[in-house]
Amino acid sequence: MKMSRLVAFSSSLLLGAALALTGAGVANADSSAAAVDYVALGDSYSSGVGAGSYDGSSCKRSSRAYPALWAAANSPSSFDFAACSGARTNDVTGSQLGRLNASTDLVSISIGGNDAGFADVMTTCVLQSEATCLNRIATARAYVDSTLPGRLDSVYSAIRSKAPSAQVVVLGYPRFYQLGGSCIAGLSEKERSAINGASDHLNTATAKRAADHGFTFGDVRATFTGHEICSGNSWLHSVNWLNIGESYHPTAAGQSGGYLPVFKSSL
Repeated sequence: MKMSRLVAFSSSLLLGAALALTGAGVANADSSAAAVDYVALGDSYSSGVGAGSYDGSSCKRSSRAYPALWAAANSPSSFDFAACSGARTNDVTGSQLGRLNASTDLVSISIGGNDAGFADVMTTCVLQSEATCLNRIATARAYVDSTLPGRLDSVYSAIRSKAPSAQVVVLGYPRFYQLGGSCIAGLSEKERSAINGASDHLNTATAKRAADHGFTFGDVRATFTGHEICSGNSWLHSVNWLNIGESYHPTAAGQSGGYLPVFKSSL
């Protein structure tokens, strides 16, 4: 297998930095950056719901989402932004993978939260009793154990088939709440803890499937630590009755400060 152009890009940046001390090599670094073909797949956490500055499509792709921010900073030779709000694993395989081909060097994806019923979990917990919330979370965790791994396998296998030489970075999900934080109303601490635990459970399952396919897992929980809901400096929207679709999604700061650094460090 030929060396990935992404690897060549990284190597040329190191060479470029060294040669810059003597005033040479800048053109080489720029031309190598232009050789990367990047495709961003996935759900609303990759499309940038919650960050604003949308493209006007029903997918709500944001210029402030981590894929668009990375592309703007690195000027790849091609950037195909396929991620879409509300996407599940079957949406990726059914309508997003056509963007991939044998020349694709870099793929990013976040997927699985909608399959596990993320929106319904949060709606149930906000509107119904603590017991009902905890039961709904338990159902979601059972789905992650029984069904989601096979669905992720299907997506990841299809990505590798379509883009055999690409580096694939699978991004996870943040914990939503800072426990013992500044929130004085809303969900109980027990509900918040259970929601965080469900997010951890989803991340663990996703990381395992990504590793088994030779993909890199980007864990964003550390970068969001101190910026959860109830932290006083949240990078996540809490429930927003005026724009319900943005509830529990990263803000622009969450994309640039939470997701982008993890994506960059995974390359």
